[in-house]
Amino acid sequence: MSAAPKRSVFAVAAFIAATGIARAETITVQMNNVAYVPTTISAKVGDTIVWNNGDIVAHTATARDKSWDLMVMPKKTASLAVKKAGSIEYYCKFHPNMVGHIEVKQ
Repeated sequence: MSAAPKRSVFAVAAFIAATGIARAETITVQMNNVAYVPTTISAKVGDTIVWNNGDIVAHTATARDKSWDLMVMPKKTASLAVKKAGSIEYYCKFHPNMVGHIEVKQ
């Protein structure tokens, strides 16, 4: 590798470190025994949340503010990329006692 590409790699790494840009994470929420586990999660803008339905019935992950509504069939997954900071309450339309909370930071 010549000197110029090495400097470019180091410049990009230094920029990322200086600006605090971090890689997006994947956060998994299990749907088991008609409950979200864990019920409360923390995420950052850009993270992806994956709901994994381990039950034998369908569930949803539905935002109370109606901004998103995911159907998760039995033994399947669904995901959502978090686009804005804030507090999000969600529930299952089929099982209203299933409730969850996501706290999203910048």
